[in-house]
Amino acid sequence: MLLNGCSTTAPSASTRPVTGPVDKVVVKKSQRQLELLSGGQVVRQYRVALGGSPVGHKYREGDQRTPEGTYTLNWRNPNSNFYKAIHISYPSEKDRALSRQLGYSNPGGMIMLHGLPNYIQSESMRREYANRDWTQGCIAVQNQDMDEIWSLVKDGTPIQIMP
Repeated sequence: MLLNGCSTTAPSASTRPVTGPVDKVVVKKSQRQLELLSGGQVVRQYRVALGGSPVGHKYREGDQRTPEGTYTLNWRNPNSNFYKAIHISYPSEKDRALSRQLGYSNPGGMIMLHGLPNYIQSESMRREYANRDWTQGCIAVQNQDMDEIWSLVKDGTPIQIMP
């Protein structure tokens, strides 16, 4: 709605122009949502898929959980088995210690933010992946979302993964 030539509603995060660098990524696991922030403002939101057992923190390899905590997006792989992949710095020393304390020898690793598996070519199959948790503990988005994230998020950006 326009009032005196001005919109009375703020642009949504999916349409708000990104005027500064994305300086933080926030994942809200329970909402299946990933947000890109610039200067404390949400500039983009995406639906995510998580590990097959998404509730709770990751403690061991193979538990199909997505970790919770603050990490760094620290390197990327354009030739992954998934459509583009950005590595999340899990496990931290704290994660390793907690895993050992709970009696596990390996907290897991290679947690990535990525698109769909490269072998999926069918649009109907892509849609099936959009509405379910299917990773081994990674955070997955649709390929077109990964293209945007890839271009907006630089290595070294912090990522906060919340329950």
